Amino acid sequence: MSNITFGVEYLTELEAEAAATRKCIERVPETLYEWRPHEKSMNMGYLTHLVAEIPNWITHMILKSEIDLGTYQQYKATSASDLAKHFDRNIEGAKKALMDVTNERLKEPFYLKHNGQVIFTSSIKENIGSSINHMVHHRGQLTVYLRLNNLPVPSIYGPSADDQAF
Repeated sequence: MSNITFGVEYLTELEAEAAATRKCIERVPETLYEWRPHEKSMNMGYLTHLVAEIPNWITHMILKSEIDLGTYQQYKATSASDLAKHFDRNIEGAKKALMDVTNERLKEPFYLKHNGQVIFTSSIKENIGSSINHMVHHRGQLTVYLRLNNLPVPSIYGPSADDQAF
């Protein structure tokens, strides 16, 4: 039996998604933070912040077993480069937490709360995978926002029309 933990497997997946995600984040100019493609859509700034913040959720899941939406401190970026650096810090924190977590810990419950009230619970393991998928999903939205604003879309899983090189 292998000694590789699920945490290390998730770490590999997160690392595979991090570089392309960072490229998307750093291509969003602050001047477009209020732009949205439709009145029901989130604005580009909020979406970019969300993508940058999701890796921090993984750290909270592993270290604290919960996220309380009523008290969770959203990062307030001062610039586009500051937001990219925030993403880098969140990735590093998630990588460390994933490297250190045991399979037994991953079986423990994670609680999503709002002002102390439990909204949702399932294993930490399930929520880590879901969070990585969530980040990738919103990164995909962000690439559409980039395209709609004639900003270059980075290569993600292969070349894009704007980024032919890997």
